[in-house]
Amino acid sequence: MNRNFAILTISFLVLIPVQVLVLEHMALFNLGFCFLYLLFVLLLPVELGHSKGMGIALGLGLVIDVFAATIGIHAAATVLLMFLRPFWLRVIIPRSGFEVNVLPSIANYGLVWFIVYAGPLVILHTLAFFFLEAAGSGLFWITLSKAGLTSVISLVFMITIQYLFYPKGKS
Repeated sequence: MNRNFAILTISFLVLIPVQVLVLEHMALFNLGFCFLYLLFVLLLPVELGHSKGMGIALGLGLVIDVFAATIGIHAAATVLLMFLRPFWLRVIIPRSGFEVNVLPSIANYGLVWFIVYAGPLVILHTLAFFFLEAAGSGLFWITLSKAGLTSVISLVFMITIQYLFYPKGKS
């Protein structure tokens, strides 16, 4: 568990400043953004309790909201992600089951499994984020395109970061 704690601590200390200092000010065609900070909550251990996970998501979302001036939108969307995560993990459980004290990462479960795991959760997060930001469905197609492009960009960055910087093998 010490190795996982170190990985998650370093992830938090790196991903959050990168999100608020760099990625928050970048946009692709003013439609696509990168929510790299979601990698931290997605990598939390599977055996983490439901309420603990949502509490961590709330704290993380509020930190991002303070720097992004989004008044709780990141917090709400991230709590939704962590609320849905245990239910989704039950649906996509590997044949051998989840190993105790193993992070749900590409190195531990493979690229395809990670995309199946993270993809829908990131899409739901970005849909919630952009529909809350739009305050309704008045700009439905623009909001939907923002969510789609942001989800793809975020997933590509999450996968790239894992291949470049995370340990290879069981962690």
